[in-house]
Order: sequence, then structure tokens, then C-alpha cells
Amino acid sequence: MAHISRKELKKDEFREGLESTYEFLSEHKRAIWQVSVVVVVALCAFFGWRYYSNHQDAKAAAAYAAAMKVYNTPVETNGQPIPGEKTYPTKTVKYEKAEKLLGAVATRYAGTRYGQMARYYAGISEERLGKYADASRWLEPLASGGDGPFQALAKFELAHVYDRMGKHQQVVALYQQLLKKPNVFVPKPVVLLALADHYQTVKDTTLAAKYYEQIKSEYPNTGVADQASQRLEMLGKT
Repeated sequence: MAHISRKELKKDEFREGLESTYEFLSEHKRAIWQVSVVVVVALCAFFGWRYYSNHQDAKAAAAYAAAMKVYNTPVETNGQPIPGEKTYPTKTVKYEKAEKLLGAVATRYAGTRYGQMARYYAGISEERLGKYADASRWLEPLASGGDGPFQALAKFELAHVYDRMGKHQQVVALYQQLLKKPNVFVPKPVVLLALADHYQTVKDTTLAAKYYEQIKSEYPNTGVADQASQRLEMLGKT
């Protein structure tokens, strides 16, 4: 029997491996081709989505910036424009234009962060115009399903809107939700003060005093505690 060297044995194993691989590819080439097509399509879809998403974000950012430029434009004082600055003659004119632009951004780019921010400021614009029902329609979807920071801010603003609409149960419910999940954008002492002010507005001085006292107890030597003390003096509860 002829002796087979280790080197020749390795060559034979390599050749057999290639043949096995070729046979496997030949037998399964249709399935492999199908999988390859799926992978290529998936990659194209992923990178296409990323390009579209980035493109949408860029367009949303530009539209949002233009709308907020109107929102932040100053109003003339006593009918006198500010030298060297763009101004609007009245708050009504300014906020009507801002709401229109912000609403367009919120609707067109609803799936972006800029769309959510635009929705929030559209609601505030309507509130500044005294259109509380319209303001609530902008804020409610954000308060129920927005991202964390926007959701908290929208709930807080919506509580103010509901207060003006006389929806007192909804006001308290929103503030209680915010108290259960404090947020850096809407801190607990600010919510407590707003809740106490609400009870003062509806003439429930007992509950108003309770929350003012809670602020003083939990957050002494702070600006919000000073405000709570002033409110208690007005209520004659000191």
C-alpha cells in the first residue's frame, strides 16, 4: 500500500471540501439566490429608510425654525416698532401666523421630534389667542402619546387650558399624573404650586393651603416656597 504523506492528505481533504461546497451550492442555488435577494432588498429598504428619515428631519427642522422665528418675534409696544427688528402690530396677528405655520409642521412631520415640538407650540399659540378648544386639540394627542419630555410639557400646558375651560376634574387628573412621574422639564414643586393655585381658583382654600404647605415643607428656602408663602398669606392661612 502506497504511503500518503500528510501534505497530500491535506490536499485531498481540501479538494473534497471544495467539491462538497460546490455540490451544496449547486443543489441549493435557488434557495441561496432567493435569500440573497431578500437580504439585498432588506438592505436597500434600510438604507433607503435612513436616507428618507434624515431628509425628513432636515426639512422638518428648517420648517420648524421658520415657524418659531415668527412665534418668537416681538410685538410692537404702543404701536411703535422696535428699531432694527421685525415686529408684529399685535399678539393676535403674531400668534395666528405662528399657529398656522406650526400646525403645518406638526401635521406634515408628525413622526419627527420637530413635528411634536411644533404641535406643542401650536397649542400654546391657540391658548394665547384664547382659543382653548383648539389648543386642547393640539395638545391632547401629545399629552397621551408623545415622547417623555413632550408628553410631560403637553400635560402641564393642557391642564392650564382645561382650567380655563372649566374642566376641573381633568385638571386635577393631569396634575396628579405629573406628580406620580416627576420630570426634569416639569419638576414636582412647579406642579404642586399649579395644583394649589387651581384649588385656590375654584375656592377650595383647604386643599389649596394643603399643597402650599407641602411645598414649604418639602422645598424650603426656594423660590417656589416663597411663592407658596405669599399665597398662604393671601388666603389668611399663615
